[in-house]
Amino acid sequence: MKHIHVYVLLLALLITLPHPAGAQTARDYFLCLPDRLMPLLTAVNRADCIDFLESHMRAEVTNRLGSKSEMTELTTDYIRMRLSQQSTWQLKVLAVSDSTQVLCVVHTVAGSAEDSRVEFYDMEWEPLPAERYMPGLPTMDDYLAIPADSTLTAAQREALKAVDMLLCRIDASPTEPQLTFTLTTPDYLNTDTRAELQALLRPAPVMVWTGTAFRRRD
Repeated sequence: MKHIHVYVLLLALLITLPHPAGAQTARDYFLCLPDRLMPLLTAVNRADCIDFLESHMRAEVTNRLGSKSEMTELTTDYIRMRLSQQSTWQLKVLAVSDSTQVLCVVHTVAGSAEDSRVEFYDMEWEPLPAERYMPGLPTMDDYLAIPADSTLTAAQREALKAVDMLLCRIDASPTEPQLTFTLTTPDYLNTDTRAELQALLRPAPVMVWTGTAFRRRD
């Protein structure tokens, strides 16, 4: 009997000891997200969002500010949260190897036009240098389709002059390891100027995960 008690105690100890982190899902990483990285939601909020969505219910919760936040998408490697009417948060889990992953987080804020920023973390939610995983973001030249011999109209020239900053919304794919960069600068222009500029734009650039970094898709 004494040996049985010792065995049970050893088994309990093994269960409670920390285990090496292996490949996990977006759900797992979201549940252990540090408060410092998402102070708006409590740990209970995050768990409720997962439970509601997995139960095919609307995953809306009351956040720490008393307003509503909602998880709108959940896949094995992707989460999208509408934190407020003005902000969204996305998580994309990227495979580096069978046991190593990189966490890509996209923050988007909506003012006159939406604008996003990207951050990278390791499997313990420690920050990683963004330039290592995304060596080059799209520039305005990547969006404009103006042939060298093009004769622009006066309205088009005025539209190009009105573009004084580059704003873009970044969307991670729920199903593919890629990011789409949609130019949102036209959204803060007036209707006529926006229409003139839209006629000069290329399709939104897409960057694909290669296993070590994002690269522009040709």
